[in-house]
Amino acid sequence: MEDIEYSVMAAVEEQHWWYVGMRQIAQAWLDQLPTQRAWRALDAGCGTAGNVAYLLGDYGPAYGLDLMQAAVQLGRKKTDAPLTQGSVLTLPYRDESFDLVTSFEVLYHRAVPDEVAALQEIYRVLKPGGWVLLRMPAYHWLYSAHDRSVHTRRRYTNKEVQKLLRAANFTIERSSYINSMLFPLILLQRLIERIRPSAPTNESAMQLPGRLANKLFGTAMRFEARWLESGSSFPFGLSILTLAQKPNHSV
Repeated sequence: MEDIEYSVMAAVEEQHWWYVGMRQIAQAWLDQLPTQRAWRALDAGCGTAGNVAYLLGDYGPAYGLDLMQAAVQLGRKKTDAPLTQGSVLTLPYRDESFDLVTSFEVLYHRAVPDEVAALQEIYRVLKPGGWVLLRMPAYHWLYSAHDRSVHTRRRYTNKEVQKLLRAANFTIERSSYINSMLFPLILLQRLIERIRPSAPTNESAMQLPGRLANKLFGTAMRFEARWLESGSSFPFGLSILTLAQKPNHSV
């Protein structure tokens, strides 16, 4: 990301509808796992550690890793959990160290040229029977100025994400498009951007919106979380959430 994006992320991820809503959506599936308080959890590509502080802490001892030192430094102001600078392509942890690994909007990045190699690293550090919760941006035809600012290499379909996980020997448990209720609005925005491109700006697309918009969008995300918690899924959306498991050696 550009440096401005990390600063904005650190400032808004506790209140912004997107960050809060995505944590609620992740929890909708994670809360249904047979979790134990002694579980060790890693957020691979933790950014400024919002998920380490507010999500992974609910599932056992939490660790975070991010490629950028700036993100790690900002994250250390939010949590006492161990945060490490490093790459998802060479995770600095021992084999079978974690019960749960999350990776949210990370493997799409230009700094990760090989998604399967990164997933194989996650597989390596997971214990047998351990879980990975992966979130990726959907549909490459939605590529936008925001994608350029956060160094997006590509966007995906649900089938493509599942294929990547299977190539790394994971077993798919659940997969769904998410951020679906706002899809028509964002699609319209993307079409307008292509018809009338705006001038380049240093302003982040993730600035905190007005109170009313933040509340309305947040309500939509809470509905999605409840829908997913019920066992349902969405046929389209702006992101893809996939839960997969490392097979147990005894199976």
